[in-house]
Parts: sequence; structure tokens; C-alpha cells
Amino acid sequence: MTETTISQATYDALVAELHELTTTGRIEIANAIESARALGDLSENGDYHAAKDAQGKMEARVRQLQALLENAVVVSDENSSADSVRPGLIVALRYEDDDDIGEYFLGSIEERRSGVEVVSPTSPLGQALVGAKSGDWVEYRAPGGVLKVEVVSIRRA
Repeated sequence: MTETTISQATYDALVAELHELTTTGRIEIANAIESARALGDLSENGDYHAAKDAQGKMEARVRQLQALLENAVVVSDENSSADSVRPGLIVALRYEDDDDIGEYFLGSIEERRSGVEVVSPTSPLGQALVGAKSGDWVEYRAPGGVLKVEVVSIRRA
């Protein structure tokens, strides 16, 4: 798995979520499975199958969080400027031949914010944006060809 750049607040929230899932979450799922087993025939027991499905989804999230946290790079933007694009900042972009301006958060999907799309720093667009300054034009290869975007502004999230 590749590195994931996240803020300290997001790192702390993910650690707390992992702890909750591996303690209380597992106990609750085990209790739900046990209660469903007590209802009888498991082949036609909807409660049992729903509990097992929930257990599978929870364990998948546990594995995802463990891998993410193991490869996390925590960044701090408290004392740094927003003069060039880097993970943890919001970038306003305008595509060539388009007057619309869209805002994008450069970072992990785990740090999504309301009203702002997330762009991974490892994506083609993210790689092209890192280091760019307001007013710069950058190009990146997309499935439909090469696209060109202008960095309109950069701000803290």
C-alpha cells in the first residue's frame, strides 16, 4: 500500500474508529450473531445472515484502517504557508476552455470535506498540482487525453 498523507486530526479520528471497531464493534457483532443463532435454523435465518454480513464489512474496514494507519504520513499545516500546492490544502482550479472554477482538497479520501471534491496526491492530477503556485497552468494525462488546468487559488482547509 502507498503512503497516505493525512492531518493529525484525521489520524486521531481514524485511530479512534479502529479502536471502537476492534472493541465495542466486535462485541456487538458477536452478540448479534449469538442472538440470531438462538433463533434456530441458520439456513433461513435472515438475522444471522445480516449479522455475518455486518461482521464481514466491519472486519474489512478494520483491515483498511490498519493498512492506512500503518502507511500514514501525518502533516501539519499550522505554521506553513499556502503559497504552493501540497497535501492538506484546498485548490481552486479552472480547466482550459472552461470558465467554471471548482475547489478540490488535495489529500486522502478519509479527509473529505463538505462541498469539496478530494484529489489524491498520487493521482495524475494530484501529481501535476503538487508544487504549483496560484496562476500556474499544469497538464496531466487523463483517460480522455492530456488536460490543462489553471491553479486559481490555494488555501488551508
